[in-house]
Amino acid sequence: MRKLLLLSIVICVGLVFIARLFYLQVYNPKAYDIFEDTAIRKVFDYPKRGYVYDRNGALLVANQPSYDVMVIPREVEPLDTLEFCNLLKISKEDFLRTYERAYRYSPRLPSVFLSHLSKEDYAVLQEKMRKYDGFYIQKRSLRSYQTSIGANVLGDIGEVNRRNIARDAYYRMGDLIGKQGIELSYEKTLRGVKGIKFIQKDRFNKDIGPYKEGTLDTLPQPGKDITITIDSKLQEYGELLMQNKRGGIIAIEPSSGEILAMVSAPSYNPNILVGRNRSKNFNKLFRDSIAKPLFDRGLQAGYPPGSPFKVINALIGLQEGVITTGETFSCRLGYYYGSRKLTGCHAHRSPANMNLGIYESCNAYFVNVYRRILDKHGDISKTMDVWSNHAKSFGLGNYLGNDLAVGQKGRIPDGAYYDRAYYDEATKRPRWASTYVVSNAIGQGEVDATPIQLANMTAAIANRGYYYTPHIIKSVENDTIPSKFKKRNYTTIDRQHFEPVIQGMFDVYNKGTAAHLKIPGIDICGKTGTAENFVIIDSVKTQLTDHSIFVAFAPKEDPKIAIAVFVENGYWGGRFAGRIAGLMIEKYIKGEITRTDMERWILDHTLEHEYEKPYSGKPFKINGETRIMRVDEYEQLKRAEASQNQSITEE
Repeated sequence: MRKLLLLSIVICVGLVFIARLFYLQVYNPKAYDIFEDTAIRKVFDYPKRGYVYDRNGALLVANQPSYDVMVIPREVEPLDTLEFCNLLKISKEDFLRTYERAYRYSPRLPSVFLSHLSKEDYAVLQEKMRKYDGFYIQKRSLRSYQTSIGANVLGDIGEVNRRNIARDAYYRMGDLIGKQGIELSYEKTLRGVKGIKFIQKDRFNKDIGPYKEGTLDTLPQPGKDITITIDSKLQEYGELLMQNKRGGIIAIEPSSGEILAMVSAPSYNPNILVGRNRSKNFNKLFRDSIAKPLFDRGLQAGYPPGSPFKVINALIGLQEGVITTGETFSCRLGYYYGSRKLTGCHAHRSPANMNLGIYESCNAYFVNVYRRILDKHGDISKTMDVWSNHAKSFGLGNYLGNDLAVGQKGRIPDGAYYDRAYYDEATKRPRWASTYVVSNAIGQGEVDATPIQLANMTAAIANRGYYYTPHIIKSVENDTIPSKFKKRNYTTIDRQHFEPVIQGMFDVYNKGTAAHLKIPGIDICGKTGTAENFVIIDSVKTQLTDHSIFVAFAPKEDPKIAIAVFVENGYWGGRFAGRIAGLMIEKYIKGEITRTDMERWILDHTLEHEYEKPYSGKPFKINGETRIMRVDEYEQLKRAEASQNQSITEE
């Protein structure tokens, strides 16, 4: 009986093993995954990342060799930790923390243990790594930025995070990915495809040769080189002009939508985000919550567009037939509704027709135009929608659909927006009129736009009614760019209405608010702008120095460049932004600067003292009390304050 029982147990166990083997080798519905096979070591061969060139063929981004120490946790054998840490120049605590992180990611898959070894460290380690089972050195490429400018344009690369890995199975822990700018927008184009070698291991976990004689191995496919639309010399000049200032410059070629310059200030040298110090330097930039160098003001900052928006209201008024170019409106230093003054205005000749209204930037003229548009029909909400749709046809109030990594919609309000804002609970319906929203007439109120939207709007005016979607890519190696960048986007304004508006913008330089900013030999059409600037300080809405805005295109006929400049706390349009716009236009068209007086003025003056006001703890005034400060005066003031603080400390 016992023999029969023992035989039955042996037979049952055997049947269980046979069934399990049949399930694993024959029936198992889960496909064999070589990446899960622990008897095969996988060695990735990283491709050359694509180079980046500017529109004139100047190399902006190349590669440099980098060496990473990799670890496969389950293959790590007991080792002399102290010696290993000394070789890697890390502490034992760093060793344990990094090893635990790698083990949590996967005990079977390789991950980066220590990145960015120097060539000297690599030479020393290469001879000794065989002593440390589970560790090996992997070569890959880091970026080498051949320039110190365009950090917001070029972006940077860094290690993938868990979100990247979950989103795209191509990536493994320790891989590099584009984080910002071009590196992010064109990651899949630039990265190429990793190659891989499968190495068979024996039962002692030692390599014995290629798996299946290397038939499954693949070679890396290098990333594609790309040429971007940026003119690096123009970009460099724009960043120079924006030193000691905050804001953005966007320059576009109207005939193609190609972005010529994309300046955000303050900026930083892209090379500081390469190598072992990347994390430290990135955190320093990220934590600067005042200057915000990682915040791309040209693409992400929403500002009131100010007076440049007046030309849109002029075009809408002509399209809707509510005004003619010769019709005039009086201006008594502002617009009055009855005895109530709704907006102010500076002194100029009155009454104003459209031409004078544009080149003198008359607020009263454009409030009259705006009210006529909204009061054309009895239903204010519907006519507000008509106005809104016209404005949005210039690319305002929505994403432009470009190939840039970041952006903002801006805001162009419609009827529903104000129906909600002015909803009357008593009557259960909205109660508002054109007089409630007159600030929109002069680019204030609820209108909001980014510098790139204003530059695109200006390009549409330069083209007399259409624009190409702004884009940063000019060409891709052995490939084409998306067709949407070659398609014209038409506004809702008929072509014939643009000429009187363009003439008004031309007269801004001839006899208007930018007459002192003329560039010899170039017919520029522009519009100055000043936008009120409010911030919350200690829960109180506080007015700071106005923003300086300027939009322009040139030449008047067959325009080559359209530009928008926004300088935070820059006083008024012609003070900072107007000068910068003129210099950028001359630099691009002529290749040299003749208005050296304007250039010297911009380089000599700073706005840092304006940016410090809300954080200084000192009382300050705005109207009539502001003073533009030279760079040397500001530096002298800071030295004096530092000396005074030192004396107080010593006492």
